[in-house]
Amino acid sequence: MEKSIYRYIIRYSMRRQVVLTIMATASFPFLYAFYELPKLIVNSAIQGKDTTFPTSVSQIQFDQVEYLWLLCGIFLGLVIINQAFKYVINVYAGITGERMLRRLRFDLYGRVLRFPLPQFRKTSSSEIVTMVTAEVEPLGGFIGDAFKLPIFQGGYLIVILAFLFVQNWYMALAAVALYPLQGYLIPKLQRRVNLLGKERVRLVRQLSDRIGETVAGVQEIHAHNTARRERADFSHRLGAIYEVRLQIYIWKFIVKFLNNTINQLGPFSFYAIGGYLAIKGELEIGTLMAAIAAHKDLAAPWKELLNFYQRQADAKIKYEQVMEQFQPVGLAEESRQLDEPDAIAPLSGEIAASNLSLIDDTGAALVEGASFMVDAAEHVAIIGGGGSGKDETTQMLARLLSPTAGTLRLGGQAADTLPEAVTGRRLAYVGSSAYMFSTTVRDNLLYGVKHLPLRDAEYDDETRQATEKWRVEAIAAGNSTDDINADWIDYDAADAPDDHALLLRIFETLKMVTLDGDIYQLGLRGSIDPATQPGLAEQFLKARAEFHTRLTDPEIAALVEGFDPEKYNDNATLGENLLFGTPIGSGFDMERLAENTYVIDLLEREGLIDVLLDTGQQIASTMTELFADLPPGHPFFEQFSFISAEDLPEYQATLTRINRDGIATLRPEERTMLLSLPFKVSP
Repeated sequence: MEKSIYRYIIRYSMRRQVVLTIMATASFPFLYAFYELPKLIVNSAIQGKDTTFPTSVSQIQFDQVEYLWLLCGIFLGLVIINQAFKYVINVYAGITGERMLRRLRFDLYGRVLRFPLPQFRKTSSSEIVTMVTAEVEPLGGFIGDAFKLPIFQGGYLIVILAFLFVQNWYMALAAVALYPLQGYLIPKLQRRVNLLGKERVRLVRQLSDRIGETVAGVQEIHAHNTARRERADFSHRLGAIYEVRLQIYIWKFIVKFLNNTINQLGPFSFYAIGGYLAIKGELEIGTLMAAIAAHKDLAAPWKELLNFYQRQADAKIKYEQVMEQFQPVGLAEESRQLDEPDAIAPLSGEIAASNLSLIDDTGAALVEGASFMVDAAEHVAIIGGGGSGKDETTQMLARLLSPTAGTLRLGGQAADTLPEAVTGRRLAYVGSSAYMFSTTVRDNLLYGVKHLPLRDAEYDDETRQATEKWRVEAIAAGNSTDDINADWIDYDAADAPDDHALLLRIFETLKMVTLDGDIYQLGLRGSIDPATQPGLAEQFLKARAEFHTRLTDPEIAALVEGFDPEKYNDNATLGENLLFGTPIGSGFDMERLAENTYVIDLLEREGLIDVLLDTGQQIASTMTELFADLPPGHPFFEQFSFISAEDLPEYQATLTRINRDGIATLRPEERTMLLSLPFKVSP
């Protein structure tokens, strides 16, 4: 990638930047006419100076009122034209910026895929995520404005200044007299703000990294009682960020104060000098009004240019900081990942290593001078203790690590010349830290046979058009045009001719590694999304209907009691009868049903609260009598009691209070304890 953001912009969006420049330049004549016309309206159409009526325009006669309407119509047309220019330019710049931001993120992600594995020990995942998402976000807006804004706003400024000088050069000089000072002083102060901003980015990255460490090591924090120290460390980091941000605010508002103060001196010059010249008869009122209106608009492009300078400096810093992190030593060539040989033959023959060495970032030799030769068909074990280099040697054989020195040949071919299309399909590596992606188990099992889109997805006409539009945008942004919805599964590599055979291969593999039972249990606990698997959902609905049909069999009907709105289910608890089923999720957790305000309000409306309190008292009394003498941890508590051994003393104290003071004196938490018991009881 380019080291300079402007080189990156020119390389990938030069044509669009030229188009933006042409559109910005084309708007200037209309802008000048927009400022010239009010003077003509006031002096000629309203005051009638140097104009006799009726007057002729393109051989058409106009009286004074008609002439006024004509000029006002032209003025309105110029307003629309100028706003249309702004709209088209800004939208086109936005599209350019967003496409370039998309390209930049794609390029950065591609570099992450090419990072050497040791780099991930130095750069945390949270830091990479922050850089690819949040830190480059402002660059999209800047890229769209990189050439357009200084040309458009700078030209805007020049047009207004030219208009002012044409009207009266004394006023024009007075209006811009302090601009050189402003142009010198503001960037100087802004440079300090930018340096503070760079420091803030560095500190926030470290904070993000620290939060990631806390999440990953929270077990150690609890185990060693170091939460107080972690809080102190986090507070110190927050304090450092606060100090930097405070300085940013102070200097930023100093810049804003100076900028606004200097800008307000312009109107003073116009009212003082312009008013004096108008009184002396050396300046027309229409000219003064037009000049004041033009100067009012002068501040906007000047402010935009100053803001652009700030954004430009910030963008340069952000881009350079990101590039520093995404250019590690040992970054793999892009061709190694993307090259696709015409044919990929199985690797056969010998695996030969000669003086294979691997040195880490600290200079320590992890593997030193390893030489061996084995046949690819042999079963070989590399043994050694911790730190012996056996793991690193295996990773070098799998081409996950690149040796610092020495040579490695696979089947007579130099390993460092083989693309991942070969090593990723002809070498298999299973380490101790295998990762499960956040997708389905099936996708994870088939991950190793998804290399290329082999069969196009089937789309209807509307979806096909949307897909083609997406593809065009991907090309414009320099992204991958591979369809993620296509069929990527290499059935030949999986040794399966079709989906059914592939499913059998999956079952065979799961059984081989004794995971078939675990996957079966996961399936039982899972649910089917009818939107993504309508066929499977329909089959289960049919199975459910068939199940209910079979329940009518006299031999089975006596063994199963279903839920009936007209009957109390004797084989379900009171809570399950109230909910008319087994709760899903935490909203109606059976253990906390007595805390659910909706359930309690419903029972109060039906006048059942007192009945349930009495029932809860009876259950608590029975349980305490039965289990009072049993030691904690006795299996009877788990098998038969609704009250745990830890809660038993609380229930005993509550029963004592009821016997002494009555049930009406119970505290809210004690009422909840008693109400929770009947919900767990079945007749």
